Amino acid sequence: MDRIQIIKGWVDSDAKHQEKIIEVVWIGDGKLPAVGNTVNLKDVTYTNKIGAATLFGSWTDPNFDASIDALYYMRVLEIPTPRWSTYDTVKANLELLEDVLATIQERAWTSPIWYSLK
Repeated sequence: MDRIQIIKGWVDSDAKHQEKIIEVVWIGDGKLPAVGNTVNLKDVTYTNKIGAATLFGSWTDPNFDASIDALYYMRVLEIPTPRWSTYDTVKANLELLEDVLATIQERAWTSPIWYSLK
């Protein structure tokens, strides 16, 4: 895994949907690094030398306002891996297509938690 994020959604006073992505925990220390990538496109391999088998942390919304309905959900981002089409292309000894991404970053997310006083 590369990082855990909290996604917060709400409707503002102008009735416009708002969304904020909060980086909660990530690999490494200090400043949030860019997502690393160990994919070797020549032989369609990658290593798990980056990322973490487990990540955990906690977060409290510093901008919480009990008068505003909101939703929260957690999202986990994995390190990049080759796309299935990249495996097929390399196995068939073809050139990778320029308009098709060679790697993918899988994600998992929780069900939302809805907050409302109504």
